[in-house]
Amino acid sequence: MIKTADMLIDEAKLQISCLDIASAQALYERSEAKVILDVREAEAAEKSKLNDSLNIPRGLIEMKMPKLYTDPSTLILIHCAGGGRASLAAQSLQKMGYTNVHAIAAKFEDIKITFD
Repeated sequence: MIKTADMLIDEAKLQISCLDIASAQALYERSEAKVILDVREAEAAEKSKLNDSLNIPRGLIEMKMPKLYTDPSTLILIHCAGGGRASLAAQSLQKMGYTNVHAIAAKFEDIKITFD
């Protein structure tokens, strides 16, 4: 059987930490070593992004993150347009050894209102 994207996303969500916007913001405010990771495509991030976010498209996450963040305990909050790519990216980062990774389970427009 071929798995659909939705099936892969559902599997990822069972293995990762998904946070609502308020929980993500509270965790971000309490943390010192932290990053908000935007895994949307560069064109989407150029149009609108969170002030403190870093854009690394989902397809490049495994190559770029180890060069930028070497401490596996760094808080990494991940968002995309709707939560699917963020969940898959969080799963990948966990497999790589990052231990403080969370996907924000919300639409980008709602996240932007709270974080900006």
